[in-house]
Amino acid sequence: MSLVRVPNFSISLDGFGTGDGQTRDEPFGHAGERLHEWMFDTRWGHAMQGRPGGSRGVDDAFTRQHDPGIGAEIMGAGKFGHPGWEDDPDWKGAWGPNPPFHTPVFVLTHHTRSSIEMEGGTTYHFIDASPAEALETAREAANGKDVRLGGGPTVIRDFVAAGLVDHMHIVVVPILLGRGVRLWDGMEGLENDYAIEATSSPSGVTHVTFTRGGV
Repeated sequence: MSLVRVPNFSISLDGFGTGDGQTRDEPFGHAGERLHEWMFDTRWGHAMQGRPGGSRGVDDAFTRQHDPGIGAEIMGAGKFGHPGWEDDPDWKGAWGPNPPFHTPVFVLTHHTRSSIEMEGGTTYHFIDASPAEALETAREAANGKDVRLGGGPTVIRDFVAAGLVDHMHIVVVPILLGRGVRLWDGMEGLENDYAIEATSSPSGVTHVTFTRGGV
């Protein structure tokens, strides 16, 4: 059976996966881009933005695990857009005309709408479903490949609580946000269910991987 993978998910030292005060212009709130600068500085990050160059090394190696073997993505409403996007019929996501997903993407929302086909192979589908129901739908679309769980923090927590996540790559960024949405709340004892490894990077971030037993 295909795996459920969380790649390249950044959190602050105090565990926040997004900042406070999200808006259309600031999708990560007061955190800005600070959680993801390490990613954008890599060769993979530069290529995603249509720029040459970028760093090699451990950060770039981890970012390149985002796409291989992925057949579908599940993301929360907060990753798809700013608070209130549901009231804008023209909103097509925070990722531009050619989003970096290149698969069917299932957006978990109580405000469903018609699917949106984007450039580069991404099609957004809007579903109101439990984690298990969403995963069943995504696995069917993935056609035997793995399912990427894109976040945000609340969605990851819900899928972990349901026992549905096989592998997580969490990147601890050396900043303190103080407010926003935390990843780890309610996950006491997570270490009992996963093999955990940590890799430090010269950039200052720490890559922490969680692999469920038997995977």
